[in-house]
Amino acid sequence: MSRFISLCVKQKYLLLMTLPGFLVVLLFKYFPIYGILIAFKDYDVAAGIWNSPWVGLKHFFSFFNNPLSLRIIKNTVLLGLYSLLWSFPAPIILALLMHELKIRWFKRWVQTITYFPHFLSVVIIVGFIKEFTAMDGLFNQITSWFGMESVPMLSQPDYFRTLFISSGIWQGIGWGTIIYLAALSGVDEVLYEAATIDGANRWKRMIHITWPAILPATTILLILSLGSIVGSDFQKILLMYNPNIYETADVIDTFVYRQGILGAQYEYSTAVGLMLSIVALIFVVTGNRISRKVSETSLW
Repeated sequence: MSRFISLCVKQKYLLLMTLPGFLVVLLFKYFPIYGILIAFKDYDVAAGIWNSPWVGLKHFFSFFNNPLSLRIIKNTVLLGLYSLLWSFPAPIILALLMHELKIRWFKRWVQTITYFPHFLSVVIIVGFIKEFTAMDGLFNQITSWFGMESVPMLSQPDYFRTLFISSGIWQGIGWGTIIYLAALSGVDEVLYEAATIDGANRWKRMIHITWPAILPATTILLILSLGSIVGSDFQKILLMYNPNIYETADVIDTFVYRQGILGAQYEYSTAVGLMLSIVALIFVVTGNRISRKVSETSLW
């Protein structure tokens, strides 16, 4: 104990530097965990969290007994899987292509153009989507050139997932390449020169040198992304959806928002939120365990 105290005294300035961040995490991440109790109670504002009556798993069963539960679970999982399937590989492909560019000014231009959408707010992105998908918008003008009829795309359930995922790729593809390009910057150019001398073409150099260099980072990011399968971008969905497209756009988060927050059923929204967090944790832990068994890369 005395050794620990002496070490703290010796590194007191470093501890003071970390104190603000520690307090922020403590206040906004750990103290609110106490509110999880609401999920197991019939919450009464006047009585408070602790004095409200216990009801066990009532609110969890209430969610699964809802006739809309199967639809919103299906929408949540499909949207998460499709986003992972299309959005995750996009930055990797772009990073590999950018790494092969030899003209520096063109490479910097591509980086700037692809990074820019990341700094736009979700509200602006959804505003673009609504303008482009309107009856007289850009997308309908393009489809009319091919003899197709104009349709209000954001009022058609079949278009929602495509618009949501493609706009997400456009907004995040450039920013997502940063980690992969950073990993590629550490690759020794001698490896490429030796492979070229041995007769390896550009494709083989990419497969046997470039790809292994970013594989550890790819594995870590994939494990972290598994948790997002049940947690799509709630703010973006809320701004995009309307009652006409609930068939494909209504996910667990938006359903809970309507039922729990707008309907003042706080215990209900807390129960579903807790359930989603547990499922996301299971996905991440399972993915990490599988990665640890099949490779040498894992989160822990």
